[in-house]
Amino acid sequence: MGKYLIRKVPSGIKFDLKATNGEVIATSEVYTTKNACVNGIASVKRNAPIAGVEDQTKPDFETVKHPKFEIYTDKAGEIRFRLKARNGEIIATSEGYRSMSACVNGIESVRKNSDGETVEEEAVKG
Repeated sequence: MGKYLIRKVPSGIKFDLKATNGEVIATSEVYTTKNACVNGIASVKRNAPIAGVEDQTKPDFETVKHPKFEIYTDKAGEIRFRLKARNGEIIATSEGYRSMSACVNGIESVRKNSDGETVEEEAVKG
C-alpha cells in the first residue's frame, strides 16, 4: 500500500503520494495550512478510485466529467496527468513521462495506492 508524505516546502505544505516501492507517483499543490493539506489527501482518496480519464493528447478528445485524470503534453514534450476533483480543482499532478503507457501506469498506480496512510516527514504544525 502506498502512503502520503506531508512535508514543508519554502512556500507552505504539500504532500507526495508514494507507491509501495517508494517512488513519488503524484504531488499536491502547495497549501498554506496542514489542515488544508490533509483535506487535499482526503480528496485524492475520494476521487482517484472513481475518476475517469480524459486524454487531451488526442485531437478532438472526448471531454470527461469530474472527477477525472487529465492526460496532457507539457511544454517539454513529456506526457503528464493531473487529477481533478468533482469541483474541477487540481488535487494532484504527476511527473513527466516519456510514453503514454508509462503515464497510464502512473494513473493506475495512483488509483491503487490512493487509500494509503498519511505520514509526516517532520513535525508539521497546523
